[in-house]
Amino acid sequence: MRSWSLATRIVSSVLSVVTLSLLALSLAVAGFTRYEITERLDNSLQEVSERLQATIATQPHGSRDTVAWVPGVGPRTLAYQVVDQSGHVVLRSQNAPVQPFVPDIHTGFVDTTRFRVYIAAPTDTAYRVLVGEPTLHRRGATWRATAIAIVPILVFLPVIWLLVRVIVRRALRPLDRLHDEMQSRGSGNLRPIPSLDLPVELVSIQHAVNTLLARLETALSTERAFAASAAHELRNPLGALLAQVQMLGRMVSPQTEAGRRVDIIADRTRRLGRTVEKLLQFSRASSGVAFRRNRFDLLTVLRVLADDLDQNPRDGCGIILTVNGISHIFVHGDMDATGIMLRNLLENALLHGVGDIPVHVTVLPDGSIDIINDCPALAADMLARLTSPFVRGGTGTRGSGLGLTIASNIARQMDATVCLRSPLPESGRGFGARITFPDPDVIPASGLA
Repeated sequence: MRSWSLATRIVSSVLSVVTLSLLALSLAVAGFTRYEITERLDNSLQEVSERLQATIATQPHGSRDTVAWVPGVGPRTLAYQVVDQSGHVVLRSQNAPVQPFVPDIHTGFVDTTRFRVYIAAPTDTAYRVLVGEPTLHRRGATWRATAIAIVPILVFLPVIWLLVRVIVRRALRPLDRLHDEMQSRGSGNLRPIPSLDLPVELVSIQHAVNTLLARLETALSTERAFAASAAHELRNPLGALLAQVQMLGRMVSPQTEAGRRVDIIADRTRRLGRTVEKLLQFSRASSGVAFRRNRFDLLTVLRVLADDLDQNPRDGCGIILTVNGISHIFVHGDMDATGIMLRNLLENALLHGVGDIPVHVTVLPDGSIDIINDCPALAADMLARLTSPFVRGGTGTRGSGLGLTIASNIARQMDATVCLRSPLPESGRGFGARITFPDPDVIPASGLA
């Protein structure tokens, strides 16, 4: 399902409504302004025509000059004509045409190509007055009035967009704070969400989340306590049982059926002991032990673990450590938890490696640790499930199925990443685990004082 943003949806919806409303308002204002301007101009045109008609009635035209020259006349100035009964123009303004504005002279408004003409009602005189307003002037006046009414509304749209965006973002800040608090919760942090001064719409969500966190804390605490108690209760009896089996093995010949049975019991007891140890580690990893942030040398921990496991080749063919000229790698985290994580990764490589090929541990220049062992390539679906509890890689070796789960859990708490890959590109087989820590301080050997 495609993700979407609540803030973006609210801003878009509000702005759409506001924009459509303003556009409708602008069209209404434009229509009203055009109507009012037209009405005012028509009234003025009619008034001028009637005044001229009255003037002509009291002062009949007797001059032979048919053009009245008026200074300052332009293309936007009113034009007029005085027409006799036969339809001839006896007097006109200098910007009026020689022929009458319209051939059919009757009282009222008439539109021509260049003029809006008003013909005054006839009087006792034999002359009719026609006054024309240039359409250029009328159109310009209408557009100017419409622009004065509409442009401020359109110009204000970006301001409205900015204000709506700011208001919505500010209103959603409590939701962001609640989101950050919820995102910070995990298996190692199930504390209730504190009071965040949330609006009433979000308080119910906060209460529901706190209730869920309390239930999860109870369930996880019960589970961890059971796993830890069970592991502790089983460790001592298993140790005693293994000691008794080893003593029994010394009492019988290893070549006999009883000797072989004793070896099988000892092997199964050791495996059970490993499973119990992994359960203890899993309980510690799930309790959030790796959330502490102390600065320590990662390479020192890796050397100690590699030396310890290399001297006990029971589970594999040894470890080859390559540091690439790096003397120290300082990271922030919990050193004990990091040791548990690296030990599980190394033990997994030793346990599932095949043949006489040792496990290769390489320290990369960026501070990452790459652990590689030889084995048949794993299927992609199996590789994706390896960090789940009790999932085994299918190499035929009986592990606990918890090693990679423990390592992945601890890495997640330390903000580190464990990248698993199989097969390896260079060989078409094998298994690799690369651990990358955030902001490692890598010190090469030449950098020492």
